[in-house]
Amino acid sequence: MKEYRVGIVGFGMIGKVHAYGYAAMPFASDPPLQARIIRVATSRPETARKAGELLGCEGVTDWRRITEAEDMDIVHICTPNHLHREALLSAIRHGKHIYCDKPLAANWAEAEEILAALPGYRGVGQMTFHNRFFPATMRAKQLIEEGRLGRVLQFRALYLHSGSARPETPLRWKLSGQAGGGVTADLASHLVDLVWYLLGDYQHVLAHTQIAFAQRPAPDDPNRMLPVDAEEAVWILARMQNGAEGLIEASKLATGAEDDLRLEIHGTDGAIRFSLMDPHHLGFYDARKPEQPCGGERGWTWIDCGHRYPPPATEFPARKAAIGWVRGHVECLANFLRGVASSQPVQPDLVQGVYIQHLMDRALQSVRSGGWLPVRPRQAFESATAEQQTD
Repeated sequence: MKEYRVGIVGFGMIGKVHAYGYAAMPFASDPPLQARIIRVATSRPETARKAGELLGCEGVTDWRRITEAEDMDIVHICTPNHLHREALLSAIRHGKHIYCDKPLAANWAEAEEILAALPGYRGVGQMTFHNRFFPATMRAKQLIEEGRLGRVLQFRALYLHSGSARPETPLRWKLSGQAGGGVTADLASHLVDLVWYLLGDYQHVLAHTQIAFAQRPAPDDPNRMLPVDAEEAVWILARMQNGAEGLIEASKLATGAEDDLRLEIHGTDGAIRFSLMDPHHLGFYDARKPEQPCGGERGWTWIDCGHRYPPPATEFPARKAAIGWVRGHVECLANFLRGVASSQPVQPDLVQGVYIQHLMDRALQSVRSGGWLPVRPRQAFESATAEQQTD
């Protein structure tokens, strides 16, 4: 069996998560292929050396030794957002399989450039929208597609952090607009994709953002204040193509929150609830059950989803063991590697990254315009690549 050679561009927290996925893969899923991390790139020699020692591979400071190297098959993009574009375009040109952390790019102009490069690309590309890959969210999609909720009427999706709730929090890159930061890209991107995964295309959006502190300390000098140019909270009202309407809220100002993603979807015949703080369970309410006598059988059911993945994933360590955040990442990676092994496209693909970037851009444009803005359907971006492919 061929051994696929893997390189990771960027080795902060998310780069380590991607690397962990390879170590956990033999336990979480029947390995779809043999893969080995042979190179990792960081911005400084000392961090490259430490990353190489940790992974037992070569550490470099030139990311082109991953995206352009002949001895590389799979490229992971794990850098800050404003560094995605150049590495992605390089990996696309050189036909590498690409696993890109969200969001696709720092802004819509960069996403358009990446979209224009996709015709002719023969590799397998996937975005790291890992919240799709919990058994609970997979079961939610099944219930909706089975019609168990009836006509979907409304939804609310929240992703709450508290890391920016104090004024002394330094202005790191995720709070910098120049670096492609802001809570829309960092947190709301997950919600926007998860809502699309469950309910389909958006139709219109209207958004509002908040910057709680106009200035923050510089990371290297707490006495030097820098202007904050990226939103710390965002609210997006959304109308979906299927008629549902709802709210997407993301915030880093939610004191008391840890990694609190919550989702509720309500229909004429039922409802679902999911919380990332309790990913083991999916809440399901069946409004078709009798409510008499004395409540009958109607009420919330908590489905024990746990590690109950369908094959070829495994239920390691046990179907009833509490599932955690990192397992969603491992199964997301496994989905990508299955596509690489079979040479088949996967979801969420790079076009989905373009679509989510478009939606985020429309939301932020609506903040400036103060009105509802239309959103193009995902198919429009699929068609754009197909048309360019035939030209």
